[in-house]
Amino acid sequence: MKKLLGILLLIFSLIHLGFLEKKYAIQEGTKTIVIDAGHGGKDPGAMYAGKKEKEVALAVALKVGKLLEDSIPNVKILYTRKSDIFVELWERTNIANKAKADLFISIHCNAADNTSAEGTETFVMGLHKNESNLEVAKRENASILLEENYQKNENYGGFDPNSPVGHIIFSMFQNAYLNRSLDLASKVENEFRTTTQLKSRGVKQAGFLVLWKSSMPSVLIEIGFLSNQKDREYMTSSEGQDNISHSIFKAVNNFTNSKTN
Repeated sequence: MKKLLGILLLIFSLIHLGFLEKKYAIQEGTKTIVIDAGHGGKDPGAMYAGKKEKEVALAVALKVGKLLEDSIPNVKILYTRKSDIFVELWERTNIANKAKADLFISIHCNAADNTSAEGTETFVMGLHKNESNLEVAKRENASILLEENYQKNENYGGFDPNSPVGHIIFSMFQNAYLNRSLDLASKVENEFRTTTQLKSRGVKQAGFLVLWKSSMPSVLIEIGFLSNQKDREYMTSSEGQDNISHSIFKAVNNFTNSKTN
């Protein structure tokens, strides 16, 4: 009887391992993923009702990374920051490029003067199609103003964050991985719709410094509006952060397992 039980347990284990191998076949084509928690250190990002974007973004980024590390141990997960430190925008992408990463995922919180604005948005590098997309890019790109001598930094190609025209010209840069980035962004928003209580505002394009020179599929995820009370309470709750991080994790898994990648 014990021998039979042992055989059954072995068979079950093999079936279970086979299921996991199939479910997380990500390791075959993806070796390195970089998770970028927006802002940090002297750059708090958006702030409302005592909540700071840099803290919420970091909490979610670490949860996403942990899910990936636990489920897919042979894929290297790198972070642009794991604590409350300031990292320049160009260096975030540079970390991914130097590591020859397969994916770059930047996590942020949105904000707007209109406090009724709510929901998630996932951006890829490209030409903004409306004023609201431009405003999101300008707000996120404003972190460059906290960098010393950014005007002399060749990594920014002379970009002037104070110039409206500069933002428009900059947004015309197209990433070579645009189509794959759009695919990943779409999967992220689909997961948000089914897994979270947040409204999905869809996939959008705009000019983000943090995505500009990435040499891999890259997305910037706005996980909700800190300026909206309902979004803010959800994003700062344990349940909300768990659901948001699981959504991003599942989207990454679906993306890397898709035949087109």
